[in-house]
Amino acid sequence: MEDWQNGGFGLYLHWPFCASKCPYCDFNSHVAAEIDQSRWQAAYLREIDRVGAETQGRVLNTVFFGGGTPSLMEPGLVATILDRVRATWPMGNDAEITLEANPGSVEAGRFRGYREAGVSRVSMGVQALNDADLRRLGRLHSVAEARAAFDVARNTFDRVSFDLIYARQDQTPEAWAAELREALGMAIDHLSLYQLTIEDGTAFGARHAAGGLRGLPGEDSAADMYHLTQDICEAAGMPAYEVSNHARDGAESRHNLIYWRYGDYAGIGPGAHGRLTLGGVRHATETELAPLRWLKMAEAGNGETVRERLALKDQAAEYLLMGLRVAEGISLARLTALAGSELEAKAVADLQELGLIAQQGDRLHATRAGRAVLNGVIRELMG
Repeated sequence: MEDWQNGGFGLYLHWPFCASKCPYCDFNSHVAAEIDQSRWQAAYLREIDRVGAETQGRVLNTVFFGGGTPSLMEPGLVATILDRVRATWPMGNDAEITLEANPGSVEAGRFRGYREAGVSRVSMGVQALNDADLRRLGRLHSVAEARAAFDVARNTFDRVSFDLIYARQDQTPEAWAAELREALGMAIDHLSLYQLTIEDGTAFGARHAAGGLRGLPGEDSAADMYHLTQDICEAAGMPAYEVSNHARDGAESRHNLIYWRYGDYAGIGPGAHGRLTLGGVRHATETELAPLRWLKMAEAGNGETVRERLALKDQAAEYLLMGLRVAEGISLARLTALAGSELEAKAVADLQELGLIAQQGDRLHATRAGRAVLNGVIRELMG
């Protein structure tokens, strides 16, 4: 069995367009006045054919439309892409097909078309349940629109997730706790809860560098919000199965689990990354970032810009980095097979004594306390 089969095989499709650029966002997203969706459709189909020819016979477990704002895609475009995907790979039983959506009322009206195309799960970018903070975050929707879109999604799809951002300007732990309880009261089964980070190259990054963005919580207050998040979600039956992701049992994002379990995934679309094992060798792949350049490259036969062989030691490092993010942790035997050696015993013992990692049989996982300082844990384990 090849190593990737421990994690499965997924397909990520990147739609790079948004109605507006959020000031905190460092994703590959762009605002365009006009989008020729038929031209984009042809490019996606060519790329699916190209990757499919290299991975024939594999069972595809998940498809994920990310962005950008994939809910700006016409339902007919999504249907045509998924028809080609199903014709290219055998699909796993109960395959998960996710589409990211913004909760504007126009996009919510497309949900039925997405479901008919084969989408089974929607991930909604709500970000806040407070109109003033939504405006600060550059979001175009209101809380009322978000709730209405959520209700439509709940009545349309088998599974619905939404994202919230915390540690926002002037937000207190008490205010975040109330907002989180409100979210948990919306019959949700999956939440992605991210601490606001100020990234270079974003509007927030420039504003922060110039002395703006006053009222951001300090490290202690942000840490309090993280621990509150764990307590409240656990009490509601939605513990963290990954550092920033919480779900009821069985409602975890299967696509993201492929990443964290270090499976293979094909990345198609501008700026999409992938991990593909071909001829027994795992490769890291990247595609052209600029949408129009990617489009022309895909039309010419290949949207990829990088295909790099990954040495086994690099695969071991990636497996450790990804696998310790999830509560289930990693297989020590699998890590040793990739690395060619076991983890340094003293580092493991020291971290166990500090209560940051735990071992059960072959499985090593970060504890709740360890996930709060995961970068440091991984540094120690990697020596």
